[in-house]
Amino acid sequence: MSELILHHYPLSPFSEKIRAMLGYTGLPWCSVITSEMPPRPLLAPLAGGYRKIPVAQIGADVFCDTRTITQQIAELSGNPRLTLDGVSEEERAFVREADLTLFLACILSSTSLKLNLKLFRHFSLRSLLRFFRDRIQIGRTSSVPRMGLREARHRVCEHLSEMESRLKGNPWLFGDAPSIADFSAYHGLWFLTDVAESALVKDYPAVEEWMQRIRSFGHGHSIGMTGEAALDMARQAAPKTVNSGSDVLLGKEVVVAPDDYAQVPTRGVLVGATGTEWILAINNLAVDRVHVHFPREGFQLEAG
Repeated sequence: MSELILHHYPLSPFSEKIRAMLGYTGLPWCSVITSEMPPRPLLAPLAGGYRKIPVAQIGADVFCDTRTITQQIAELSGNPRLTLDGVSEEERAFVREADLTLFLACILSSTSLKLNLKLFRHFSLRSLLRFFRDRIQIGRTSSVPRMGLREARHRVCEHLSEMESRLKGNPWLFGDAPSIADFSAYHGLWFLTDVAESALVKDYPAVEEWMQRIRSFGHGHSIGMTGEAALDMARQAAPKTVNSGSDVLLGKEVVVAPDDYAQVPTRGVLVGATGTEWILAINNLAVDRVHVHFPREGFQLEAG
């Protein structure tokens, strides 16, 4: 059985970022389909209050946010350029822009009749109302500056023009092989193009060809797994040994939460504090003990 378990749902853009990366690396993985919004009773014991998707799991270690998930994929595949630590500062800046500003601009620009019809087919009416209410609440509590539809479309076109220039005569954004920058730029545009069926990217032929190269990776070889089976995997395993690092809050109860949107806190005992991540130990009746990994970038930590 695969070492890596991915908790995700089909229409999740950040999940598509990870699925495409798994297709590129050829790593086998286990697929647990979860709900588009809380409550997620089978995932909550693993990830605490963390509400974003995807979440990855290896035994009793749980990885929240694609920053920590890509780190695991990079290590398992032996490809350091799939993580922020393995690329240049220019690429890291590009990824930060793509994962936040471009992503949100793509989501806003995706508003269309085709997308609404697709959502109506995917959800029951009651679930669809809950979904919209949930996303509106996320937007209201977000710390990210809001933008209108016209500004969002302008930002997307600006980014596409920059990417078109980079990709003329080059197969990938930063070099001869894909890096984390390619997958970060892809997932928002995937939602815009493949889910919302926008024709906006058709004005940028080099970007279109680049997207097709990433699509051709597929999602690799995955095995379906239930949420109950993933919980069993965590129960039967012990968290990996932690390099505790140095922090005045080590050994104490803390709260970790995203600093941008969906700022739902996760509470646990801080057992690891490296240069790039915080690791919380969570004990509960469902899984006994798990270690939950959060990136430092994009998150905040406070005493609990």
